[in-house]
Amino acid sequence: MKVRLHSTKMMVELMVNGVPVPARIWEGHTESGTPVHAFITRICPTIEQPLPARIEAEFARELQEQAPPTPMVATIPLRMIL
Repeated sequence: MKVRLHSTKMMVELMVNGVPVPARIWEGHTESGTPVHAFITRICPTIEQPLPARIEAEFARELQEQAPPTPMVATIPLRMIL
């Protein structure tokens, strides 16, 4: 499956093995157009270390881009969250 996502400003707290973990909600759609939400707890670029300064700056800038979440986010049924 391929999914195209964009970051939103909404943060939630997930319970992982009894420990609260912050996650940002990302919204998007699958290749066939099905709307989806993803709960992202971590994201990092997979390139050589240390990061070249230009790439690190671009990634940091892009990571700050956040849109307001759609109203649908508040109605996500818990049964749909893995």
